[in-house]
Amino acid sequence: MTPFLLLTPAFVTMLFVVAFPLGFSLYTSLTAYRLTRPETLWNFVWFRNYERIFTDWDFWVAFGRTILFLTIALNLEFLLGLGIALLISRITWGQRTLRTIMMFPMMFSPILVGFQFKFIFNDNIGILNNALQSLGLTDRAIPWLVDGRLAMLSIIFAEVWMSTSVFAILLLAGLFAMPRDPLEAAKVDGCNPWQVFRHITLPFIMPFAFIAMTIRSLDVARAYDIVQVMTDGGPAGRTELLWTMIARTGYENARMGQANAMAYVSTVLSILFTWYFYRKLVAARRYMGGVQ
Repeated sequence: MTPFLLLTPAFVTMLFVVAFPLGFSLYTSLTAYRLTRPETLWNFVWFRNYERIFTDWDFWVAFGRTILFLTIALNLEFLLGLGIALLISRITWGQRTLRTIMMFPMMFSPILVGFQFKFIFNDNIGILNNALQSLGLTDRAIPWLVDGRLAMLSIIFAEVWMSTSVFAILLLAGLFAMPRDPLEAAKVDGCNPWQVFRHITLPFIMPFAFIAMTIRSLDVARAYDIVQVMTDGGPAGRTELLWTMIARTGYENARMGQANAMAYVSTVLSILFTWYFYRKLVAARRYMGGVQ
């Protein structure tokens, strides 16, 4: 019984921190629960909340915007992380220092990053507008967080700045783990640097890239902090993502049952992305001979 007794605190913690909240949120997603009316907790509506979601145009707009946000952010983070990893792998002096500096952005909390970039992109006192006007590149303040398209680009920029280091670290680990014999053989056969990168280096590090994409897809699909701090879903809902919409529905509109139903649909989205990148990871490993 000793192992079970030693594991009891962990089991109790998981029960109250994970299992019970998940069970309660699933239960409330089947009710008409409103925060302002506690008695509605016992008012079963079964799958009516889910039916409303699938016929709600605003939900599908936020859903599509989340997919677009995730796709752009992941691709930019992958390309920038790959470039940083390739540059650092070629440096022979000060590499450890650069690897440490590279990790700094991911150490900041998303809320702090949101406030930081909200100040940078501010219309009146923002550093970016002041710099552009001082250099004579524009004669007016650019509404970075007020214009719908610019606001989404600003949020994507903040997200990419904070999380590119995740890709860079994992891809750099892949570059360090790559055997040198295939590279030397390719050079002896007369391959140019692009051919070596395209047919040897890139396929070898792609499993590491898909691991990073799996991790980041879960984070980006749950994006809330940066959006809430920088734009609060505005202007006019142009930067509303799934989780900001869920928070608005649950806490501002007090419709907690419908918000929990939205959260479970978003969870399914995260699971689908995880499954997709896992399949890509298995395919990449099979291509390199890692899985038969």
